[in-house]
Amino acid sequence: MTAEELKTIWKNEEACAFIKGWDFSHISGRYEEEDVLPWDYETIIRDNLRDDMKLLDYDTGGGEFLLSLHHPYENTAATEGYPPNVKLCMERLLPLGIDLRECGDASDIPFDDDSFDMIINRHGDFEPAEIKRLLKPGGLFITQQVGSDNDRELVESVLPGAEKPFPHENLHEQRQRFEDAGFEILQADEAFGPICFYDVGAFVWFARIIEWEFPGFSVDRCFDRLLKLQEIIEHEGKITGTTHRYLIVAKKID
Repeated sequence: MTAEELKTIWKNEEACAFIKGWDFSHISGRYEEEDVLPWDYETIIRDNLRDDMKLLDYDTGGGEFLLSLHHPYENTAATEGYPPNVKLCMERLLPLGIDLRECGDASDIPFDDDSFDMIINRHGDFEPAEIKRLLKPGGLFITQQVGSDNDRELVESVLPGAEKPFPHENLHEQRQRFEDAGFEILQADEAFGPICFYDVGAFVWFARIIEWEFPGFSVDRCFDRLLKLQEIIEHEGKITGTTHRYLIVAKKID
């Protein structure tokens, strides 16, 4: 296949890079991301959640994970700030009676003080002081986050020297923030794992979706480097990187 033919394919992938919620089915089978972590976010939540608890999922995305918990809807609330997902959540969550609020500012969440027994947050934003305001005494905040070193080899392969979008997203610094805010840390962990792509088109789609990690990425701008990735795939069958995740379970001290 010629370089121009490859470019046409890659630009088609670039043009269709759009998702609802957090749906990566477009590149299913064309990439792999190891999801085996030393903790299970869902299990931790279920082990601590009772039906009578007031639950908030901040930055719920499309609400898929929240709905999988099957928590009583009258005790469930959610926020979302990304406009396409807000629309999706309005269609999906509001008819169920879930208290959905549009919010894109983690330091100003539109609920009253001491509203929740548990706040969960996976791969979203957070501010310890605001979380503390919203939680009842003894309430729990459970978060799984993408760390600052996520996908860095992949970013450097097409955008060398690009700055980390969230350089302080690591367990050491974020744990300290919660301790300084007056939380007791019940559980904390950090993990690194592999991610790989089997064709460059899948990588292009991914890089456009995860635009905050790949600032300014485009097929035209990065074409020569994409051709080098194509050579790696032709010789090795894949291109690889490393994911970065961390977990914090924090309790509001009475």
